[in-house]
Amino acid sequence: MTTEMTPDPTTTAAGAAGTWQLGDRTVNRLGFGAMRLTGMPWDPAPRDRETAIAVLRRAVELGVDHIDTAAFYFLPTRSSNELISTALQPYADDLVIVTKVGPSRSRAGGFEEYARPGQLRTQVEENLRQLGRDQLDVVNLRWGAGLGKDEGSIADHLGALAELRDVGLIRHLGVSNVTAEQLTEALALTPIVCVQNRYGLTERADDTILDLCARHGVAFVPFFAMGAGVPGAVPGAEVDRTGESVIAEIADQVGATPAQVRLAWTLHRGPHVLAIPGTGSLDHLEQNVAAAGIELGPDALARLDAIGAHDGPPMTARP
Repeated sequence: MTTEMTPDPTTTAAGAAGTWQLGDRTVNRLGFGAMRLTGMPWDPAPRDRETAIAVLRRAVELGVDHIDTAAFYFLPTRSSNELISTALQPYADDLVIVTKVGPSRSRAGGFEEYARPGQLRTQVEENLRQLGRDQLDVVNLRWGAGLGKDEGSIADHLGALAELRDVGLIRHLGVSNVTAEQLTEALALTPIVCVQNRYGLTERADDTILDLCARHGVAFVPFFAMGAGVPGAVPGAEVDRTGESVIAEIADQVGATPAQVRLAWTLHRGPHVLAIPGTGSLDHLEQNVAAAGIELGPDALARLDAIGAHDGPPMTARP
């Protein structure tokens, strides 16, 4: 088996994994998720504000030009959108900020009733205000407030967002936490540039959606791509130890961590697959970005792919 050692995390750019188009914007396939910037509600204390700002600035220095966020990512004394605004304004022309609407939280922190179509403009405007922008690059309709998927038509909600795009508040639209049927419905209604669903090495239920995105040239952007194997990363979930020994062995062979192997596998899943690992740690940020440069050979990919059955096409090495 031929492998390459993990590149130096202080010098590897996020662009090592290549690029993809989000509508008319080109982004590096290794991006950044802002959910963990503030810390999580169950943490003993919020993350240090200056460290969070430093993480964002370092991410951009390392070539990250695609940041995922939401107005409902906040703690009582921290807001991911406000941290992004503080750290990165004036924004670089090539920085793409993706946000999501549908769910919302009260000031006390609890999730509120899912937004009706007519309420989505208020959520879009909230993101614009917090981020200090006149137009949002990409807005995902995040269907349902929980981790599970909700059935039903998304047409009315997506139509409301399309109207906001047509008046210039939004540049491009995406969908999140959707079924294959809902994605098919969305594609028939309006241009969709990305799908953000839960997916990872041992969570493969959406292989068919990943393949559907590939056929339509739509970016597939997994969330919790590494989370299944990281304690506390997925709310309410126990660590998934499926294939743990195989992942550890391959990590040792390529000079990486098991989390990096999970992330590299995700990026190898197809050229249309983006990654948005989140962290509030500078060290973890650099490790995540370094994963963009990890090459997994055919044997390693075959062993990793065998860990979880899936319905998608066979694994191939990254082109």
